[in-house]
Amino acid sequence: MADSAMRLAGLVFAALREASEDPPGVTRASYGPGERAAHAILRAAAEEAGLEVDCDAVGTLCMTLPGADRDLPALVIGSHLDAVPHGGNYDGAAGVVMGLALAAELRTQGRMLPRDLVVLGIRAEEMCWFPMLYLGSRAAFGLLPPDAPDTLRRTDSGRTLAAHMEEEGFDPDVIRQGRASLDPRLIHAFLEPHIEQGPALVQAGLPAAIVTGIRGSLRYRSCRATGAWGHAGAVPRAGRRDAVLAVAALATALEEFWRATEAAGRDLVLTMGECWTDPALHGPTKIPGEVRFSLDIRSEDPAVLEEAGALLRDQAARIEAGRGVTIDYGAPLPVPPATMDARLRAALQRGAEAAGVPVLQMASGAGHDALTFAGLCVPTAMLFIRNTGGSHNPEEAMDLADFRAAFAVLAAAVGEIAA
Repeated sequence: MADSAMRLAGLVFAALREASEDPPGVTRASYGPGERAAHAILRAAAEEAGLEVDCDAVGTLCMTLPGADRDLPALVIGSHLDAVPHGGNYDGAAGVVMGLALAAELRTQGRMLPRDLVVLGIRAEEMCWFPMLYLGSRAAFGLLPPDAPDTLRRTDSGRTLAAHMEEEGFDPDVIRQGRASLDPRLIHAFLEPHIEQGPALVQAGLPAAIVTGIRGSLRYRSCRATGAWGHAGAVPRAGRRDAVLAVAALATALEEFWRATEAAGRDLVLTMGECWTDPALHGPTKIPGEVRFSLDIRSEDPAVLEEAGALLRDQAARIEAGRGVTIDYGAPLPVPPATMDARLRAALQRGAEAAGVPVLQMASGAGHDALTFAGLCVPTAMLFIRNTGGSHNPEEAMDLADFRAAFAVLAAAVGEIAA
């Protein structure tokens, strides 16, 4: 990585941290002050680097390095600039900064790609602020429900998306009317560099990874097991309808399914993220009659997700028949998996070899804006950067040496990809 590009990246990361610091981490609320500051920092850096800069009606920041033929579909690199409360500085932002550093370096070298290179700073990716997946990228493509500006409320303020957009100077009417600023037909390919949000690269001792696909998911936010409350000392085992033991049996069955799926070499991760009884009703001398819980099941393989859904139905029937406890999973939130484009992955692999950077091939367990682009049949790829300390927390820690290595992969591959 050229020293000038590295200096630019370091300065932007430092400015982002200073502008959105919220001890013990950073906070960049979607359509809020932290996100606004981040976009202003990237805009200023892009203008200083001599790029064309524009912003659409929903706040998507577009930073463009002109190519030789401006009528060709553009190569797009980008990610989001919002961040969870008290989160890390690099989630999302690393991808935007890497795209900006690449565009600035190409311009410094006087190197012109055959087509425009557009770097996107996308709004509102983090679902913790508004209950809508990939809100910003879907808004830019005109994919949100027309009532979204008026029905979605930000979790911290209780105010509508429309109110927050207007406060930031944007126009919610474009969502109400389904108007788009991005056209998938005008995008040659989409690349999203991003920190890895798990431990795979740390465990492998490698600085970067090429993502094979983004796991799809089955999410059940409001599951309920309903049995019968009773006296802990007076009801024998055979007469109990214990909701806790029923959920424990379900969890055991799901883990056995997970073990068998992994043993067969298939992709799966599974989480019961919440599990609780009502504190107004439970007690140490009461048999629990109701348990609420959530389920999050993810896989790159649609068949695995189908099998998991079938297992859930089968276990509900078994538990009701054997324990007298009903299981209601509620409405699922299904998200299909997205396989990353094979040609882009191969180009990134050749870039890694040319740059002398060893890389891992791995699935992404987290969702990303790349899913929106891939879902519109835009050729899409992701490049992961090693990150210690996990993500969505203030311990997130990306070493700039790893950022340099991932940048070298992207820089070595960009010519082939743009062509």
